[in-house]
Amino acid sequence: MNFEQIKALDQEHIMHTYKRFDVCFDHGKGATIWDVNQKEYVDFSSGIGVNSLGFCDPDWLKAVEGQMERYTHMSNLFYSQINAETADLLCQKTGYDQVFFANSGAEANEGAIKLARKYSFDKNNGKVKGDILTLKNSFHGRTITTLMATGQDVFHDYFFPFTPGFDYAKANDLEDVKAHITENTCAIMLETIQGEGGVVPLEEEFVQGVAALCKERGILLIADEVQTGLGRTGKVLSVEHYGVKPDIVSLAKGLGGGLPCGAVVTTKEIGEHFGPSSHGSTFGGNLAAMAGAKVVLEKLTDNLLQNVCEKGAYLKAEIEKLPYVTGVSGKGLMLGISLDGLSSADVVAQGLKTGVVMLTAKEKVRLLPPLTITYQELDKGVAALKQALILAKEASK
Repeated sequence: MNFEQIKALDQEHIMHTYKRFDVCFDHGKGATIWDVNQKEYVDFSSGIGVNSLGFCDPDWLKAVEGQMERYTHMSNLFYSQINAETADLLCQKTGYDQVFFANSGAEANEGAIKLARKYSFDKNNGKVKGDILTLKNSFHGRTITTLMATGQDVFHDYFFPFTPGFDYAKANDLEDVKAHITENTCAIMLETIQGEGGVVPLEEEFVQGVAALCKERGILLIADEVQTGLGRTGKVLSVEHYGVKPDIVSLAKGLGGGLPCGAVVTTKEIGEHFGPSSHGSTFGGNLAAMAGAKVVLEKLTDNLLQNVCEKGAYLKAEIEKLPYVTGVSGKGLMLGISLDGLSSADVVAQGLKTGVVMLTAKEKVRLLPPLTITYQELDKGVAALKQALILAKEASK
């Protein structure tokens, strides 16, 4: 089947919720991918931060295929060795005690919200104190509840009525956070780097201030690490850069290394409030996804994290030399490129012509390369990005 036939089938039968580029990928290796016409690209997107080990990591493939040969799914009504081992490893890596496995970032955030509300309900003897305070410009998912948790008005449309119990404070403004806390606030939820909001890191003093405020007021702190977690910023968790430890952390994207996988991690004290029937997921903890996640966690070593920091610094420095670039934000291999008079969407589209896959984050070009990307691939991707910038500038005249 050629590209035009694939596109026609897609257009006819799949709802048009995605504005697709005119590319259909066929196979990949490492941080390089080829389309159905055998054109080669450097992947600076990781499938929006999912392919943390790149394409077709041999250890990841072996583990996933091995589990699928045994059995792929039963149900969470039974014990599973791979689930137990992956949970143990995830808790070791993150420094938490208990985990709930889900399928996605939105589900992980839903689980974190439910856990915070259940903990508050139990601690307040059944009195409902379930309001969640998030930050303006945040993004927490596309379910009805996580849309409402998202602090961007553009997402608060069409799907009324939304789930109540959310309010929004200004990022990096501790006084505004204080002003929005009420007697019914049970948790504050934040991303240390607002990814969809434009790759905007929060200020260290602000994050530390919010953490101290939560302890002072008896409010839980939830960190949404769906995009920032598991090595993306050069730390296991991005909050480590800020020297704080949230009560609850949501994870997804890179955890499964390419398979749908999300998680909520927390302390034993809080986790024990999720008893039988408090929460559940038919596919959460899917055995093939767990096998992949275990390999991702095993490879999340100090050496890999150091490499992410070094490669991120190298990539940032190289991009800052390029024309029409006014700045680069972010940490590790989570970077946002500010542009001089160019549209981020136009630059990403031109990148597909020059051989590099990138993302947008509002007015910025967003880069989320595989954590295992090589320097050769970085250089090749930067060269393609440079050409994309030049083409975008020429097209804008």
